[in-house]
Amino acid sequence: MKGEIRNPAAVIIFSIITCGIYALVWIYKFSREIKDYLGREDLNPGTDLILSMICFPYLIYWSYKYGLLIMDAQKKAGKQPSDDTVLYLIVAIFGLFIVDMAIMQSKMNEIWEQQ
Repeated sequence: MKGEIRNPAAVIIFSIITCGIYALVWIYKFSREIKDYLGREDLNPGTDLILSMICFPYLIYWSYKYGLLIMDAQKKAGKQPSDDTVLYLIVAIFGLFIVDMAIMQSKMNEIWEQQ
């Protein structure tokens, strides 16, 4: 199942102008798309969203966890996986999750465009 192609810059801009509301919507949709693409029933986008809203350390973990899942998606798509998990982790630790969002969306756009 193909996910939605989103402009990474728009992800950042919409997150800023909506004071983070779009970021929450993006977390849910992005999590859902990866869950559906990988066929992983153990992933729960709703729980990920709630925990990301109430617990900043979980958002750091989410960045790492979904970095690994992006690698799985790249493998499934027949692409050479790029391990950016440490980058996602460091960026999130410094409170720049919005940058992670743009990079992750860009990585998944590459997969969605070839589907």
